[in-house]
Amino acid sequence: MTIKETARKFMPKGLLRAYHYCWVLAGAVIFGFAGRDKSMKIIGVTGTSGKSTTCDMVAKILDKSGHKVASISSIRFKLGEKEWENKYKMTMPGRFVIQKFLKQAKDAGCEYVVLEVTSEGIRQFRHKFINFDCAVFTNLSPEHIESHGGFENYRNAKLELFRATKNIHVINDDDENAKYFLDVFAKQKIVFSVKDAEKMGLKLNLPGDFNVLNALAAISVAKAYGVSLEVCKKALEKVKGISGRMEIVAQSPVKVVVDYAHTPAQLEAVYKTFKDEKIICVLGSCGGGRDKWKRPVLGEIAKKYCKEIIITNEDPYDENPMEIINQIAGTAGSQAQKVLDRKEAITKAIKMAESGDVVIITGKGSEPWMCLANGKKIPWDDRQIARGALKDA
Repeated sequence: MTIKETARKFMPKGLLRAYHYCWVLAGAVIFGFAGRDKSMKIIGVTGTSGKSTTCDMVAKILDKSGHKVASISSIRFKLGEKEWENKYKMTMPGRFVIQKFLKQAKDAGCEYVVLEVTSEGIRQFRHKFINFDCAVFTNLSPEHIESHGGFENYRNAKLELFRATKNIHVINDDDENAKYFLDVFAKQKIVFSVKDAEKMGLKLNLPGDFNVLNALAAISVAKAYGVSLEVCKKALEKVKGISGRMEIVAQSPVKVVVDYAHTPAQLEAVYKTFKDEKIICVLGSCGGGRDKWKRPVLGEIAKKYCKEIIITNEDPYDENPMEIINQIAGTAGSQAQKVLDRKEAITKAIKMAESGDVVIITGKGSEPWMCLANGKKIPWDDRQIARGALKDA
């Protein structure tokens, strides 16, 4: 653990909150409160799953409709035609990054800005000094429970985005937590449900029922801004894949899928998509020291859906990686193998697979780093490792 991280750990909560608020305020001042500029409509997308995909879809639809769009997600930054990878390993980057980006978007003449908004970002006030015109709720399941001190606190953090957004609210009515978001005032409320997809005749090239909901969220946003359903469908039907989100790295000789799933709900949704195939999975548990409760649950889900299970290292930070692996393996059954080296684990899974099998690698998606002890980060890409293993298989 670095000196800075140690200092934050022992800093009184009130002082820590003031620390975060002051950084955000300073950024807003330095960059001229660009997040309040009336020339841009700012759209915030929050929830447990699907935020990055929904942001990407919203941006693509607005692009297709002829608007200039900027966006930040855990996958990438987009500023008009220019795009670059988000290498911060943070969905809502701290310090001055967001405020600086908003200034860049304003100066570039962007009409819309789409921001992925996290509960951790909200706790650190990174949504402040931004006039959100539209707030989107994708879904909610337990995540960051230990850091928030309970699911209700986690949900309340998400609700802060909606309380700060007075104009348009877009809400997934299929989620059991929708009622909390519907209770928050907005001039215009739009709800969507998976059954709406049948009426629209929507055809996606992305696997998984959850991607249908992500698409419906994006369509709901676009329609609120006057974009026709026809334009929405044309834009979405051109989407062949989202980086690191149910990304099919290979179709033959075996299918290899890389996904960011790192919560029980996300993991089960991915496995259900391929439940009719023989699944060989590679998984770990994101964020050493965080949400330890979910580790045995991940093991149980893998046991339920997967024929072969390989449990491996995944961003252990300062925690002993083998302890994390053992906590997952304890419920994963006798077929679970423990392979500490993640590259070795991916290679082993691909070599183990036969024609018709699907290898599912979860937890990191398109993340460019693996985070180790003492603040050390090493370059990483599950997809590149999988492609290399396929060549050597």
